Amino acid sequence: MTKVVGIAGWSGSGKTTLLARLIPLLRSRGLTVATLKHAHHSFDVDQPGKDSYEHRRAGAGEVIISSARRWVQMHEIGDGAEATLPQLLAKVSPCNLVLVEGFKTERYPKVEIFRASLGKPPLYPQDTQIVAVATDQPLSGTDIPCVDLNDIPALADLVLRKAQPIEAVIAALSVPQL
Repeated sequence: MTKVVGIAGWSGSGKTTLLARLIPLLRSRGLTVATLKHAHHSFDVDQPGKDSYEHRRAGAGEVIISSARRWVQMHEIGDGAEATLPQLLAKVSPCNLVLVEGFKTERYPKVEIFRASLGKPPLYPQDTQIVAVATDQPLSGTDIPCVDLNDIPALADLVLRKAQPIEAVIAALSVPQL
């Protein structure tokens, strides 16, 4: 059964660095892991001069690139609406765990990465979907689980406990907010 949990936090909190440390540990435990990353700006995974780039630039709405080692599928949406988190989760191939980076305002279970040194307030007091906090200093006054963000094994255990079935996450995200 595929489960989902997010890694949320302010820009610069170390989400990507933490995922780069967490994923190998989860893999060593025999889990298959997928990631889903939200980008806040126009981005390009393709390079000018490559055939796939030229296909997309010429107007192809979808480009699939395949090799013996990997395949990639790109969709152009132009002026269309950005894909929603439930739509993207529905496209994830079967795996044990999907780690979502970003989509911090969406209603799905998230572990917050909090560093007081950033000078930003924690997200968990205002977001009931934050189910735990990984931080570099002790937090007081919270009743949600906290773990040292440098204790990757403890964080892996916490992530696995707090992840929810993908079907439940998609269903919850698909219910209109009041």
